[in-house]
Amino acid sequence: GQRDEEEEHHTLESFTFYLSEPLSKERVEAFSDGVYAIVATLLILDICEDNVPDPREVREKFDGSLLEALSEYGPNYLAYFGSFVTIGLLWFVHHSLFLYVTKATRLMGLLNILSLAFIGGLPLAYQLTSEFAEKSHNEIEAIQVSCVITFFASIFQFAIWTTALLHERETLHPFARYGGKEHAFMFAKLALYPCVSLGAFFLTCLLSEFSTAIFHLMQIVIPFAFLALRIFVRISLTVIKSVTSLSRRKVVLLEEEEACLSPTETLS
Repeated sequence: GQRDEEEEHHTLESFTFYLSEPLSKERVEAFSDGVYAIVATLLILDICEDNVPDPREVREKFDGSLLEALSEYGPNYLAYFGSFVTIGLLWFVHHSLFLYVTKATRLMGLLNILSLAFIGGLPLAYQLTSEFAEKSHNEIEAIQVSCVITFFASIFQFAIWTTALLHERETLHPFARYGGKEHAFMFAKLALYPCVSLGAFFLTCLLSEFSTAIFHLMQIVIPFAFLALRIFVRISLTVIKSVTSLSRRKVVLLEEEEACLSPTETLS
């Protein structure tokens, strides 16, 4: 009877300890990759179903010219490529984030699911921006909805990194911890999409006539902004290191000069 009580007590401890275990990082990454792949597939299925010219229409309306027929669907193709680039870059940021995460917690898993929920809405953003291609009030609202979806999909990724920083010794690789080699670049990379999508949202409110141009410009500029961020962060860190090293050298030189002076000279 005593052995049964010890075994029951041991199993209860194991059960409660199992409930407090962090999430498996591999399962979080696998689930996320599956969602990203499905969302990207839905985009190409949508464009193949609704934005391919009919052969009869090509023959009668465009005199058999397929290129002219495809040019009619130019805004839809532009919206597709912009949405696909957004999904690809958000996946890239997610991959970079979990490359430096050594252990995922339940809170990080919850934030990741919230981010994936909004990423799943990107095909909706594509449908909205492609349906309302002409300048109208509906087009502005569709673009603003797309900006909101992109903002929340990226801000929850930033929240995952912020949560990891709270317990960085347990959850983050030393390179991504505060003061690490990749810390500044990770901060800039994860803050890029929330800042740009929020800025595009307010610009479409102020400059409603140029809402389509602003939205597509945002989608085109961001890939180049990632490259510019890497260069900018590297230059900034190099300048900061050079300034700090110069100040340290001055302090060392002053200390050496004081050490070389006699006690009467130092007093004077």
